[in-house]
Amino acid sequence: MSDSTTKPAQNRLVSLDVFRGLTIAGMVLVNNPGTWAYIYRPLQHAQWHGWTPTDLIFPFFLFIVGVAIPLALGKRAEGGDQRRDLILKIVYRSVVIFLLGEFLAGFPLFRLSTIRIPGVLQRIAVCYFCASIIYLTTRPRTTAIIAGALLVVFWLLIRHVPAPGYYVGDLSREGNLASYLDRRVLGPHIWKGGGGIYDPEGILSTMGALATTLFGVLTGNHLRCKDRTRIEKVAHMFIAGVCCLIVGWIWNAWFPINKSLWTGSFVFFTAGLGLQFLALCYWLIDIKGYKFWTTPFVIFGVNAIVLFVGTSVMARMLGLIKLPRPDGTRQPLQSFIYNHAFVSWLPPNNASLAFAISFILLWLFLMWLLYRKRIIIKI
Repeated sequence: MSDSTTKPAQNRLVSLDVFRGLTIAGMVLVNNPGTWAYIYRPLQHAQWHGWTPTDLIFPFFLFIVGVAIPLALGKRAEGGDQRRDLILKIVYRSVVIFLLGEFLAGFPLFRLSTIRIPGVLQRIAVCYFCASIIYLTTRPRTTAIIAGALLVVFWLLIRHVPAPGYYVGDLSREGNLASYLDRRVLGPHIWKGGGGIYDPEGILSTMGALATTLFGVLTGNHLRCKDRTRIEKVAHMFIAGVCCLIVGWIWNAWFPINKSLWTGSFVFFTAGLGLQFLALCYWLIDIKGYKFWTTPFVIFGVNAIVLFVGTSVMARMLGLIKLPRPDGTRQPLQSFIYNHAFVSWLPPNNASLAFAISFILLWLFLMWLLYRKRIIIKI
């Protein structure tokens, strides 16, 4: 991450910052409960097929990454920046984001023999890089064709190419082709939370994640269009969102909505919701001017990667720092805070949620310290 700082641009699309801030706040909320033993169902991922509100967070973020690409690179290209310079910037940013993901995967022990290679930031880096290059080198129609081709090819591979030892079209955690490929290629560097069976940010499923990002790129192109009024842009996004939702629900009958596999139905369904939510934010904030409620989310949105990395490191440290119990054993600082500040007066589920909300509020204050100085830490 660069040490340089800059003032927020005056012409930033506030609705996009708000959408990004809401999304990253949701990510912090679901990643930091007081205890994983007591979590409300909407704050958990679906077991496999299906979805919960938590499953919308990552695709929304990738969709936002895609929307921001034309808004940022388009202005630079029109301002006279050479394509070579833009590509070098894309490569640099992608590498830094990927390495940040590997830092979080290894922190604090950095056991390289088993460090997880895929991850949230790693997938963001790959999708940002590919989508940016596609944006710079193709027209919107070609971008749409590439997104569709990714989804069709992935569907054909998963449904018609069997993993060795499993039947054709197997969509189980262990038997689908994507999980098999992750186990074979990544070996001990796979996600441990799945028991080493699959990785929710695996290799093959990144095809769907890239399609989600390209849907965002197409939306960003639409927002930059000078031939349509802002109301027309909102209407078109709402209509496109409804169409994507319909396609997603229909495709779900043959290719179930599944975040871990990032299926085509999941891509269309989440892109449809993302389009509608961005259209709503754009209409409320940038057109109608209802900005009185947006400041906390703008604070999060303008420094989203900083928030994600900072909260991840703090959460690890809260688990590493040990405090003595009266019986002589030791407990993590996180458990001490949770038990003494929340469990002592709240039911378990409420206590776990209250801890997560308090964690977010603490980071809202820390991010506000940057925001009040008009500082964005840039990558």
